[in-house]
Amino acid sequence: MLLKIYENNTNDKHIRQVTDLIRNGGVFIFPTDSVYGLGCSINHPKAIERVAKIKGVKLEKSDFSFIFPDLSSLSEYTKPIDNVIFKLIKKNSPGAFTFILHASNRIPKIFKNKKKTIGIRIPDNQIIIAIAQELGTPILTTSIHDDDEVIEYTTDPELIHEKYQNVVDLVIDGGYGKNEASTVVDCTALDIEIIRQGVGELI
Repeated sequence: MLLKIYENNTNDKHIRQVTDLIRNGGVFIFPTDSVYGLGCSINHPKAIERVAKIKGVKLEKSDFSFIFPDLSSLSEYTKPIDNVIFKLIKKNSPGAFTFILHASNRIPKIFKNKKKTIGIRIPDNQIIIAIAQELGTPILTTSIHDDDEVIEYTTDPELIHEKYQNVVDLVIDGGYGKNEASTVVDCTALDIEIIRQGVGELI
C-alpha cells in the first residue's frame, strides 16, 4: 500500500493507521530528512528479521539504527552519555545525523547478538517523528539503496513502492527524498569522529 502523508499537515488518522500497522509487526518504508528509510518496531523480532532479509544482511551483522522522537528515552537504550556528547546531540537534533553511542543491555537482546553500540536518529521530518511519538518506542531503521550503480539512493516514493510493494506492508509517500544519507558521528571514543559525511553539517 502507498499512503500519501503531507509533512506540513500530518493527518492524525493516517499516523494512527501507520502506528497500528507497526505495533502489529508491520514493515514499512518512510521519508526522513535525508534518504528514505526501511523500518519496523524494535519489539517484533520477526519484523526485524524481515527488514534484515529485505536489506540482504545477516541480522547479527546488521548496522541498523533507531529513530527516536526526541532525547527523552535515549537512556533506556544507551549507556550514560556525558554532557559534552549530550550537548552535541541536542544542538544538532532534530537533524540529518546518526550518532553512534554505547548501547545499553537492551540492545543485544533485540538483535540477538553482542552488539555494543547503537546508531540513534532524530530526523528533522515531521512524518516519522509523529509516528515515533504515537508509537511510544523507537523505530528500527536502515536506508533504502538503489540497484543503480550510479544512483545510490532512490528518491521517488512511487518508484520505491513499485520496487518494494510485495515485500513491505506500507510505503509512505512523503514527497521526494534526498539522495544523500545522514552524517554518521561516532561518539564512542574520547575524540568525536565523523565516519561518514552526509547531508548534516555539525554545529
